[in-house]
Amino acid sequence: MKQPLVLILFAAAALAGCRSQQGAETAQGTEIGIEPSWMDTSVKPGDDFNAYANGHWIATHAMPEDRAEIGASYLADQLREKNTRELFDGILKANPTSGNDALIANYYKAYLNTDAIDRAGLSPEKADLDAIAAIADKRQLAAAIGGTIRADTDPLNASNFFTQHLFGVFISQGLNTPGEQLPYLMQGGIGLPEREYYLSADPKMAEIRNKYHAYVAQFLQLAGNADPQGTANRIIDLETKIATVHATREESDDFAKGATVWTRAEVERNAPGLDWGALLGAAQLGSIQKFEAYHSGAIPKLAALVASEPLENWKDWLAFHALNEHSSALPKPFRDASFAFYGTTLSGTPKQRPRDQLALNATSGALQDAVGKAYVDKYFPASAKTEVQGMVAGIKAAFAKRVQALDWMAPATKQEALKKVETIVVGVGYPDSWRDYSALTISPTDAYANQKAVGLLEYQHQLSKIGKPLDRTEWWMPPQLVNAVNLPVQNALNFPAAILVKPYFDPKADAAYNYGGIGATIGHEISHSFDNNGALFDSTGRLRNWWTPQDFKRFEQAGNALVKQYDAYEPLPGLHINGKLTLGENIADVAGLAASYDAYKASLGGKPAPVVNGLTGDQRFFIAFAQSWICKMRDETLRQRIATDGHSPDMFRIPTVRNIDAWYPAFDVQPGQKLYLPPDQRVRVWG
Repeated sequence: MKQPLVLILFAAAALAGCRSQQGAETAQGTEIGIEPSWMDTSVKPGDDFNAYANGHWIATHAMPEDRAEIGASYLADQLREKNTRELFDGILKANPTSGNDALIANYYKAYLNTDAIDRAGLSPEKADLDAIAAIADKRQLAAAIGGTIRADTDPLNASNFFTQHLFGVFISQGLNTPGEQLPYLMQGGIGLPEREYYLSADPKMAEIRNKYHAYVAQFLQLAGNADPQGTANRIIDLETKIATVHATREESDDFAKGATVWTRAEVERNAPGLDWGALLGAAQLGSIQKFEAYHSGAIPKLAALVASEPLENWKDWLAFHALNEHSSALPKPFRDASFAFYGTTLSGTPKQRPRDQLALNATSGALQDAVGKAYVDKYFPASAKTEVQGMVAGIKAAFAKRVQALDWMAPATKQEALKKVETIVVGVGYPDSWRDYSALTISPTDAYANQKAVGLLEYQHQLSKIGKPLDRTEWWMPPQLVNAVNLPVQNALNFPAAILVKPYFDPKADAAYNYGGIGATIGHEISHSFDNNGALFDSTGRLRNWWTPQDFKRFEQAGNALVKQYDAYEPLPGLHINGKLTLGENIADVAGLAASYDAYKASLGGKPAPVVNGLTGDQRFFIAFAQSWICKMRDETLRQRIATDGHSPDMFRIPTVRNIDAWYPAFDVQPGQKLYLPPDQRVRVWG
């Protein structure tokens, strides 16, 4: 599992849901889009809009044993997986010997061949483990830590990417260095999802810690460690000390705290106790003279731990994480132990997915552009790209119109807000250019070596950006991913091809459906440029306060009201949503849904929306929104999501409708119903 680190620099939709069957046909021959069969119309919309829009589906769909959650993105991903399976079958049948198809085939075959992995035992990792065992002093330790550093490039990694990596590296424009790309130094080094897993007094967290300890000891025993319990004690103790000096998730979300640039000399001076020359040299950063010290408070404390903690404890920690990070390429006992902890204990999933499905997705994740280009060539029509681009233009115009209409915003603030909207770079479907894999060698038999090779190639690609101008068209998601993202330092958005399907988008459906589904997601991502974090970046992606104090105070008031609203939601007994942690996403939901509604109404060209299956256009719009967040989630996953994720759990994003005035007359929502909010308590962000 991996902890969200680079996620703090992105604002992602983090969708978690499902793909529907074809909708009913209207009298006009246009599909209604929404799924009437998912609804429970015995529930009053004003009491529980999720149950009204999705209740029958929730009641009748069992959770598969190999899933921690199901919902809208799960169902959309079923189509993505089906298409990818068909694509891979064709590649494997052709038996390619060169090019991207050969890389795909070899990576897939090596990952799938568990018999070969089991026979190899730990021999693929022997050189790495021997190198760790041979570390003789703290200088060599620093070099070993530096040699493990890789760049986090996945904005959706809600898990601990930097397990064995004490420091993470992320390459992008500096927060206060517009146009100049820097390596961000970030905290890492823990095997549980977030620091609170080590520090919280919650009995559930204590139980997870005990099981993590047992897991570490089990892994070490499988690896032949002479004292697995004692070694596990030392590793957990060290990780607890690491977690203690970490910035909190809320602190990590504060971009102003991360906008600290250190020269190489300042790195040495500000974080003594660590041989930075050895570490940065091994990390291929030895010649770099400027760093974004994103976790400037934690970095010195982590360096001090390297100095103060015994060398043998660090070696044990490195050895465990060298194995843990590559557990999917280790023999069956390791794979089973890893799933039992990360899959079952942390997420509540009782059964692991079949290996061929894991191989499919591992290959797609490792060779993102190779698979992505083949995927969009086969499955993403140009007409879909064109239609969504038109929706983007309409929603941008609606958002700009809302900003222009604000009577409380000073002209200077309004001018910069409009400039941000106008200059957002929106990528739909896939990037304009593709990654070159010609330097990559992939073995058809060595899954472990393949994982290392792919990670190194990606790291070197990221390092190559340092010092170069920012490419605002760069994509941070592969086309074959069901998600979307806002990139504040680029003032850019990505909408991958795989999300542009039902229940988000259907070219056969009417406007109400598409604006309520993918339109709300588009609005959400545009709105991230103006949430509590995105609003702090100007149109160039620079962290700059472009607000008047009075304007920002008004904006914060709306945010505080939304914090209070979400703090009141209680997904599990005694466990409330953290309204402050989820504020950015909740702001984007409210503002995005409002802008998409305006764009939907504008798309009608002044004509009334048709009534279809007894549902008005407004009703279909809001039902489509609710069905795009349909979700069932295991309690363990729900608990982890609330503790670590900046997004509210999917089913708690549906009550966003409470803040939209048009929702009330659409469903005759009256005072006394559970979701009713008086007009003066409805949160209005950006109009």
